[in-house]
This record gives sequence, structure tokens and C-alpha cells, in this order.
Amino acid sequence: MDAKSPKPKRNIACDECPLVCSGDFRAFSDAELRFVSTFKRGELVSDAGSTILVEGTHSPHLYTVLSGWGFRYKTLEDGRRQILNYVLPGDFIGVQGSLLSEMHHSVEALSDMILCVFERSRLFELYEKHPELGFDITWLAAREEQMLDEHLLSVGRRSAAERAAYLLAFLNERAESVALFSRGNRIAPLTQQHVADTLGLSLVHTNKTLRKLTSQNAIAWLDSGFEIKDIDVLKQIAGWDGLPEVARPFI
Repeated sequence: MDAKSPKPKRNIACDECPLVCSGDFRAFSDAELRFVSTFKRGELVSDAGSTILVEGTHSPHLYTVLSGWGFRYKTLEDGRRQILNYVLPGDFIGVQGSLLSEMHHSVEALSDMILCVFERSRLFELYEKHPELGFDITWLAAREEQMLDEHLLSVGRRSAAERAAYLLAFLNERAESVALFSRGNRIAPLTQQHVADTLGLSLVHTNKTLRKLTSQNAIAWLDSGFEIKDIDVLKQIAGWDGLPEVARPFI
């Protein structure tokens, strides 16, 4: 779907938003909730595999992931792809295109997704009239930077097995924090190509690496993803303590 011409349709009232009702995020004040209700233009439904935002374009909209998940990525001229991070419910996307004139990465849906649509032109009104919400956006940007720091460390210094263990542990913890998957520790849909493009490894090397984790009973490979068998083993292999437990905000 072309990110420049979404067809938002208002279906879910903000006070009935499943993210608000989940208790997993910072609660809005009454004034903040009223503003967000007017800031929101509707919802965008994206099918698995569709492109939500395109590198080099200037989208008039911002989005909060309401359900489903996807990934941010960049590509080289020859088509090689680097997955930068994954977007899950509560994540705010499109700010880069608002502040830097155009998107410097793309966003693709891994599963079917529903996104809340906001008007980019009203972003500065949010900062002016609701500084707490402006701080929330700054917090989200800082958190994204923190995650990218860890990803860069992984690609630059961790071994292949450590990289894979970190990625799957990271995705599992993020998914658990927003109850993304109904099957507990199953991460799906996610292919070995997605893992390879995230870790900066060839597909053959990725397959061998995941087999090592399988042999240690840390994961089980499924047709459409992975099952986490022992999260503690994955963290130990990666040398990673896990995500901090905080009441994170969302817009």
C-alpha cells in the first residue's frame, strides 16, 4: 500500500483503544485523551508484506501500531536489505519524515496490521499544547536509539550465535510486553531471511547458526517462525540482561 495515499477509516474510539485498555502503557490524562482523539484521523489496515512507509518519500501522516507487527529497513542499490528494527503495538512511526523532510528508511508489515493515523501537520500543536505528550514522543525516540545501540553492538561485536540469541530474546521480550502473540513464546511470522537481514549474515550462515541454538534446546524452528524454548539460555548466550520494565508511553 502506498504510504502517501492511505485511506483511513475511523472505527475505534480512543477511549476504547485496546492499547489504552491493556494497562501496559502510561495512562493518558482526560485532556490528553481528548486531544489524541482529535489528532487521530482514523485507522489504516495494511496486509502482510505491504509497504507502509517508503524511503525517500514525504508522508503527510504519522502512525501508531495498533495491532500486528512489521520492520524498519534500508536497502542498497543492488537490493541488499538491512533490517534496522521491528515495530510492535504502541510504536510510533513516521516522525523521521516529519522532522527531516523525507523518510530515510522504509517500513513493511510482517503480519496484517492496523495503524492509527495522525496528521503530521498537527505535530507541533501537540508539542505546544501538550508538552507531556511531546516528552512521550522524545522518550520513544530515545528508546529507539537505545535499541539501535544494542543492535549495532550485536552486529559489530557479537558472534553469529550471540547475535541470533540476542535477536530472538529481544523479540520475545518485546512481544510479551504487549501480548503480541497468542501462542506464548512463538515468534511468527518470521523467516530465516528476516533473521539474516537483521543480523547481517548470509542465509546459509544464519541457518547453521539457528541450528546451533536448536541443538542447545533454546529454540525450535517452525515453518512460519520460531518457538522460544528457553529464554534464559538465549540471554546467557547473548550476554544480554533483557529489557527494562517501565510503563512506556504511546500516542
